[in-house]
Amino acid sequence: MTDDDTGHRLVAAVYDPLTAPFDERLLGDHREYLARGLDGSVLDLGAGTGAMFPYFAAAATDESSLDCHAIEPDPHMRQRAESRAKDLDLAIDIRPDPAGSLPDDDDSISTVVASLVLCTIPDVQAALDEVARVLKPGGELRLLEHVAADGWTGHLQTAVNPVWKRAAAGCHLNRDTEATLRGHDRFDVRELTTLEMGVPPVQPFIRGTLEVRT
Repeated sequence: MTDDDTGHRLVAAVYDPLTAPFDERLLGDHREYLARGLDGSVLDLGAGTGAMFPYFAAAATDESSLDCHAIEPDPHMRQRAESRAKDLDLAIDIRPDPAGSLPDDDDSISTVVASLVLCTIPDVQAALDEVARVLKPGGELRLLEHVAADGWTGHLQTAVNPVWKRAAAGCHLNRDTEATLRGHDRFDVRELTTLEMGVPPVQPFIRGTLEVRT
């Protein structure tokens, strides 16, 4: 079987060693933003190897009633996420479901966290429809994503995207995720900021919070 048939074994194996220095140096504060004040039911939309788990563990104080869930369809990524959760003593239910078909009930989740995942989801619109369905009235989608660039970086993204997708587990460099978010009829944008960080072609990023309409 090919790597695509069984998940992305190689990407899962090298992901943390390759990204950890960048993640710690540039993304730590933004991941803290995603986890700040979390309470109630939380869904990590595409956990990967569990990069958000330390921040969920820090948010799970005695004063909170945090109930963590996650989805991760790739079995190799999911295995590493499960190991990280165990190391952190984090109680989190990690399921293999895709973002376009969430297993959660309607109006059951307080906050959905999406960190560097919308670039890989095959149908972002379907995933956002599902997020809107499972969020409680007034619930939040908090996100941190790299997005399409303008100018020469945008041209570079378009040029290398076909190879990049194959090498990086389906990651799209040139998705106009901000436009998709702003155009979705089930969400109101509370905050959405462009972050001029990263290294071309993975640049820029956006960070923000959307609220599901009641």
